[in-house]
Amino acid sequence: MPTDRIEHEVISGESWNLFCEQLRRSGEQILRAEAPADGQTRAEGFRYLTRLLRIALEMHLEFADPDFPGFITPSHETAKIGADNPDNLYRYARLNGEHQYRVSGSRGSVFYLSFGTQKGGYETDGKMIQTGFIDASQLQLDADGNFEIILSQHRPALGNWLPMEAASNALVVRQTFLDRAAEQPAQLRIERLDGGQAPEPLTPQRLQQGLTRAASFVEGTARLFADWAQGYQAHANQLPLADQGLCQSVGGDPNIIYYHSYWALAEDEALVIEVDRVPECDFWNLQINNYWMESLDYRYHRICLNKHSAQLDGEGGVRIVLSARDPGLPNWLETAGHPHGTLCLRWVGAKQPVHPTTRVLKLAELKDLV
Repeated sequence: MPTDRIEHEVISGESWNLFCEQLRRSGEQILRAEAPADGQTRAEGFRYLTRLLRIALEMHLEFADPDFPGFITPSHETAKIGADNPDNLYRYARLNGEHQYRVSGSRGSVFYLSFGTQKGGYETDGKMIQTGFIDASQLQLDADGNFEIILSQHRPALGNWLPMEAASNALVVRQTFLDRAAEQPAQLRIERLDGGQAPEPLTPQRLQQGLTRAASFVEGTARLFADWAQGYQAHANQLPLADQGLCQSVGGDPNIIYYHSYWALAEDEALVIEVDRVPECDFWNLQINNYWMESLDYRYHRICLNKHSAQLDGEGGVRIVLSARDPGLPNWLETAGHPHGTLCLRWVGAKQPVHPTTRVLKLAELKDLV
């Protein structure tokens, strides 16, 4: 679009009107026919859109300049996307694959740390394709646990390298805790190599581009995961292996094997999830989400168990019980006042994953499991 026309649309307010109209249209994803229509699910759905907008404005307006990148936290306690992992600290930065960058910092003691460059985005084609990947097991560290990673299309002569392609536009960092209270996250900085000293003042062109991308991110993300939740209803209260190619195409970690599903329980019912023998793996967890694939509020409710917190049986297996009330059994997860939602199981670094089985029991029947 010609520069003078964009400037006119910003000055006249037309850019803002188009932004607001697309946000209004995003609400159609919350009103989809297959989505639960109760007050709680609708309220959480519209709150979800406001959360996506907060993420989108940071991603595509405040921290959108790849010449002067900075880390944002795209999923956290009050902003959540696509079965966000409660055991993760996520970091995100915008890139331009034609440039070179340096990420530097200290390793910390967090259990799992990975870096992935990506191309695409939920605001465009709904894909986030990996263009490069490195995890902490591959990092060269100094004696104090410090490191640098070069992000570029071509491998540097020495040191840590994270590949990019010309189309790469984002860096995603995952830090996964076994016990968040006892571990120190990595401290990270990012800078463009050979960049300028300071960004130029905001222009009408950059504002309109940022608003357009932010609104498209809200609508595209809401549609993508509403599609997923709709598909999960076909196998309610089961936990089948997810389409791994699909999970990777939207930015999943290549070290992770994912299981996704939908659950729905009455007040007097429990979902029992069992794994005969937990596989050898770097990490695993199981989490409970609402219908919109937002993890339930882990600040106040026990909605996630992992390799550290779960209690295994004498054979190395695990039984997890999801119910509204505490059944007095190990590995209880709370529905946190929700009658339905989605759930996710991850095996990280498992060479031979073991598939879980599920069954729905009345709470009164759980005494037979002791």
